[in-house]
Amino acid sequence: MKCLAQNPKNSPAASKGNGGVRTVNQAQHNQSRGFTLIELIVATAILVVLTGLAVPLARVTIKREKEHELRHVLWEMRDAIDRYKDAADRGAFQIKVGTEGYPPDLQTLVDGVDVGGKKVRFLRRIPNDPMTNSTDWGLRSMQDDPASDSWGGQNIFDVFTKSDGTGLDGTKYKDW
Repeated sequence: MKCLAQNPKNSPAASKGNGGVRTVNQAQHNQSRGFTLIELIVATAILVVLTGLAVPLARVTIKREKEHELRHVLWEMRDAIDRYKDAADRGAFQIKVGTEGYPPDLQTLVDGVDVGGKKVRFLRRIPNDPMTNSTDWGLRSMQDDPASDSWGGQNIFDVFTKSDGTGLDGTKYKDW
């Protein structure tokens, strides 16, 4: 072993308990601390690849959550339409001729109808369409052609989103 430092007070090796003697190996070790450029490039490349894989996965997850919310909201509104129709068919309230017992508009489901002196509401509010982020829904009446996207205005038999998007399962959102 070759001796590089003899002064125990000034030597960094003094705290290591070898009497202040610093060897050649210790001197070389101290000079090569840190990462090499190659190691940094490899680590950065790995992070870029992992990030590139995570971003599409996050987009699919967000789309799946919106689709789940759309299914839930459509079910909620269709259930309200069905409950309105059931109450109308039971004669719980007066209906207009030509409506076939379906609500005239979505706001009627929110405002409710008088049933035996009580106000019965079928929806708390008109929900936002998660795909278009608005309360503007596509509507179908009993008199409309099933393939038509235009609403005749007589009653509300069904609701659908106005989004032109396609779901993860390959079907158009407005066909849900």
